[in-house]
Amino acid sequence: MNIATIGTGFIVDTFLAAAKQIKDIHCVAMYSRNKETAQPLAEKYGIPVIYTELDALMADPKIDFVYIASPNSLHCEHATLALEHGKHVICEKPFTSTVAELDRLIALAKHKNLMLFEAITTLHLPNYQLAKEQLAQLGAIKFIQCNYSQYSSRYNQLLNGETPNVFSTEFSGGALTDINIYNLHFVMNMFGAPQSVSYTANKHPNGIDTSGILVLKYSDFIAQCVGCKDTNSMNFVLIQGEKGYLHVEHGANGCRKLILHANGRETLLNAQTNENLLYYELTAFKQMYQAQDYQQCHQLLDHSRSVIETVVQARQDAQIVFAADTL
Repeated sequence: MNIATIGTGFIVDTFLAAAKQIKDIHCVAMYSRNKETAQPLAEKYGIPVIYTELDALMADPKIDFVYIASPNSLHCEHATLALEHGKHVICEKPFTSTVAELDRLIALAKHKNLMLFEAITTLHLPNYQLAKEQLAQLGAIKFIQCNYSQYSSRYNQLLNGETPNVFSTEFSGGALTDINIYNLHFVMNMFGAPQSVSYTANKHPNGIDTSGILVLKYSDFIAQCVGCKDTNSMNFVLIQGEKGYLHVEHGANGCRKLILHANGRETLLNAQTNENLLYYELTAFKQMYQAQDYQQCHQLLDHSRSVIETVVQARQDAQIVFAADTL
């Protein structure tokens, strides 16, 4: 399984470190507009080729998969190019800016008989699967609270009058798409799509959300998802049922440890042994690829589409408009 990467941010470093731990996965090339930007990672992980032209990377016959970690607004363009060149795709979250973009990617991947994955760590974590297994002990679910807050290193730039990509409507940024989306995946993969969605956001004058609270209404319970890039917080998930509650430490992104409060006792649960969370998703993608398990791949795509649909509904509720909305 030979992979090429697009992007040079910290998440690419984490991805390459995970790939290094998994047998038969090799990073054989990188893309960056400036070779000097990619050089430190290429040297760190022994990657032999740095491309500065996307077409050249896509034409490389050694490459099976393209891992996309470019700015959010470019995900669809880069994934389309990779699929058109016969490459399987792993795309960082958020998958796309709009539902229409994702529909086009899914149709193209199926037409080409290629695998297309959203790199969302949560779904593939052992502790997330453990959390699902504890639901029966909680009784009827009544309320879910999620908080994933992380003061962005780019927020000070925004306050100083700059517009970094992560806080730009042009580049499909903001707290909802960058950070609260982990909470959405956590809740929706467990319980499906909500009946209604509302999003109340703290918005910068440029129209982007720097933090916000997303409320998902289901037939029998409410889920509250908080995502902030302008403050820090204790990150957690609480799933509250009539017979007990489950505390997910460090939130939906990491699921580092579970504490089950049920039957009059407290039980600690932890099935994760690897600190690099991307290790688990990459292992899952490798297994599906080797088994040619398109059914599971397509099930994940159905879930991702539902999440993107919910994100778009939330943005519309908060009147957050991306440049991609007008395309």
